[in-house]
Amino acid sequence: MSFEDVEMWETEYSIESDAKPEVIWALFADVAGWARWNAGVEKIELLGPFAAGSKFLMTPPGQETLTTRLVEVRENLGFLDETRVGDLRIFVDHVLTVLENGRTKITYSLQAFGPGCAEVGAAVSADFPEVLKSLAGLAECDLCMKT
Repeated sequence: MSFEDVEMWETEYSIESDAKPEVIWALFADVAGWARWNAGVEKIELLGPFAAGSKFLMTPPGQETLTTRLVEVRENLGFLDETRVGDLRIFVDHVLTVLENGRTKITYSLQAFGPGCAEVGAAVSADFPEVLKSLAGLAECDLCMKT
């Protein structure tokens, strides 16, 4: 099978926050605390450091546990993870960008490859707007508490 024959689906969501990338990064790096701002996480366990090559086990509410691998980890800039389910591969990139106005843009982009990628990709990313809103809100709350 050539690359051209593989089904692909992608989407992207962003939000702006007054929190600095370092504050948001601390929430990203605290994998055990993701359930505080991501309702799609019932249980999560990081196997190793928050670094490229490490894996984490994540259980969404009412679903089976998924194994996800950290592909890239860029401190205060973002991280890319990959989840494989059979022939389906899902990549989610979490990117922090400092804007000219001093705010931080948080972007989640998802690319799914393989059979059923559109259906699964849409289901996985359906809560991204709420997740981003919760993440930004918690980061801003943490920021307020530290100033």
